[in-house]
Formats: sequence, structure tokens, C-alpha cells
Amino acid sequence: MPRVPLAARLRAPLFPSPTAPAHPRRAWVPRVRLAAALVLAALLAGCGHDEAANAQKGGNRPVAVTTTLVEPQAFNDALHALGTAQAREAVTITAKVSDVVTRLAFDSGQRVRKGQLLADMNSRAQQADVAAAEAALRDAEQQLRRGAELVRAQLIARGQYDTLRANRDAAAAAVQARRAAVADRTITAPFAGVLGLRMVSPGALVAPGMVITTLDDDSSIKLDFTLPEAALSALSRGQAITATSDAWPGQTFEGRIADIDSRVDPDTRAVRVRAELPNVDGRLRQGMLLRVQVQLPTRQALVLPELAVQQEAEQSSVFRVRADGTVEQVPVKLGTRREGVVEVVSGLKPGDRVVVEGTVKLHDGSHVVDAGKPATAKAATPGKTAPATAAPVTTTPR
Repeated sequence: MPRVPLAARLRAPLFPSPTAPAHPRRAWVPRVRLAAALVLAALLAGCGHDEAANAQKGGNRPVAVTTTLVEPQAFNDALHALGTAQAREAVTITAKVSDVVTRLAFDSGQRVRKGQLLADMNSRAQQADVAAAEAALRDAEQQLRRGAELVRAQLIARGQYDTLRANRDAAAAAVQARRAAVADRTITAPFAGVLGLRMVSPGALVAPGMVITTLDDDSSIKLDFTLPEAALSALSRGQAITATSDAWPGQTFEGRIADIDSRVDPDTRAVRVRAELPNVDGRLRQGMLLRVQVQLPTRQALVLPELAVQQEAEQSSVFRVRADGTVEQVPVKLGTRREGVVEVVSGLKPGDRVVVEGTVKLHDGSHVVDAGKPATAKAATPGKTAPATAAPVTTTPR
């Protein structure tokens, strides 16, 4: 067989055309390449199997988590509402008659005692009327005394004496009326308290109903708020309440329920409640908005940190640790909650251990290891731990 030159072999196509005659020395080339491809595929498959095995082996490593032991704890429910502060006694000082203000005997924000003079108005004409009425009263009394002597001497009829006595009584009533007109132009404090802003100046002409100032007895505060009618069975006089205000951040005001309205609003189905709060330092003022919390009786409940709860749509669940160190995701029903904690109504039992931190890496069957001391459900804020003997938790019904 003739030898083919090297240059011709290099120029020849790698895969000859099907119509070209097969060369005896080129027939083995496709078979060699097919075998090489099969060997390469087998090597890659082996590497992928090893990587999957390694990944599976690494996935069984325990996940470091923080857990809490579920135990019954003293639990205080609370009802929340918004309330408006009112002074123990409050009044708007206004003018009773039209006249000119001659004197103002107070300053804005001044504390006054009961009966203290606040303002005087021009009353010269009324005082003159009082003087005339008193003179008429003296004359009527003198006529009555003379009439009594004449009756005893039987010089006048008994009817004439009765007329003199009626004239005396009318003169006395006229004096009282004139004195009342003078009193209407003298304004005094009806009770002790603190005055508001002064709204008029001396020399101003005031009319009936015109506001001069306000007076509040702020020694204690009446706090009115509303609660749903469903809470009526949990309310009673003397029940403790706490209140907070944005004006005094971090400060809590304590008081007690004084009265519960006898009616329920048919439109809102809510009942009005009134509480009383001491206000010795005068920090609370008429009209302030307060956040009210009504404490309910203590009970036993299972409580968890909110961080332990997984929420998917309307379904809540937690990761419970089994005896073999693996976890299972169990659905739970939640009750009332407060800052950082939530009550578990069903789904768990006392003695269960639940994962608090590290849940993002978990699924059913994952192995876990507790990274530190068990967390407790009484932590005030998520992610913090507290001893199991912490104070009872107060929550708000959902």
C-alpha cells in the first residue's frame, strides 16, 4: 500500500464526508474519541458524587442555637386604652354682666385659695343702689316699730300693722337684690387650684360669658377612657391602673378605677371608665392624652420570647428540641403578647425545650447544640436572657 505524505494527512478532514471512501487507517479515529468522552463523563460523575457525599456529611453538623425551657409562669394580662386627663374640679371664669374691669388681682398660672378675689368691675352705680335700699329698709323698720306701739294701744287696726311689716320685708329683699348686683361685679375663686392664662386686661369692657381665665383643682386627676363591653366582667372599682404620657417619657403614673359608667354606648359597644390618679407634683394637666393599662388578676401561663416564633401567613410555629438533639417544627396557638414575649395557648407543654435564636438555619430533623445558657421567656427584649425567677410578665390581649 502506498504511503500518504505527511502534508496530505494534515490537510485531510478530521471527520470524512459520508460519501468519501473510507481510508483504512482513519476508521479508528471516531472510536477513540468516543471512548475518551465516555471516560471523561465517568470521571465527572465520580467527582459530583464525592461532592454530594461531602455536602451531605457537612449538613449533619450540629447547628449552634439558644434554647429556652417552657415552664408555667406567673402572668398578668392587661387591658390597654387611651384616656383624657381631667382636673378634679375645673371651671372657666367668665363675666356675669356687662361692665368695665377695674381690677385684676391675679397673674397667669397663679395658685389661689377658695374665695380669693380675682377681678373687680365697675360697681359704683350698684353700690349707690345698695345705699338707697338700706335707707329704705331703716325707714320701714322704724315705721314697723311705731306701728307695734299703736297696735298695743289699740290706736290702729291690726291690718295696718301687717302692711307695715310687709313693707319692712320688701325693703330687706331690695337690699339683698342690690347687694347681689354688686357681688356679680366681684369675681372670686370658687375653689382652690391653679389659674390659667389671663384673657383680659384692666379697663376692658366685658360681656356676659366672656372668658377671663380658667381654674383647675389639679391635686388629683380624673382619667376617662373607654373599654370594650367584653371587658366589663374583668373591671371593678378600686382596680389598679397605670398611665404614661409622651410629655413625661419613662415615667409611670399609678391610680385606681373610681367609677364605671352604668351604660354601654350602643354605637361603639364600649363602656366609659373613670380612674383617679394622685397629682401632687402637678405634672398632669387638664386635657392631656394618656396611655392607660388596666392590670388584670395574675394567672399561670406558658410564655416564650417572640424571637422563637416563626410566622408564615396566619400559622405560627416553633422549633422544639427532641431528646436526641434534633428539632421538629410544631404549630402553636398564641395568646396575649407584650414587648418581646408572647403567651402560648396550645402546641407546647411544660418541660419542652424550644429554640430561641438560630432558627434561620433549621429544618425538621436538624441537629442542634445549645451555644449558651438556656434563654427564658421572661426576657423583656428579644435576644436577651433572664433568670427563670424574673418578675411576672404583663401582656395585652390580642
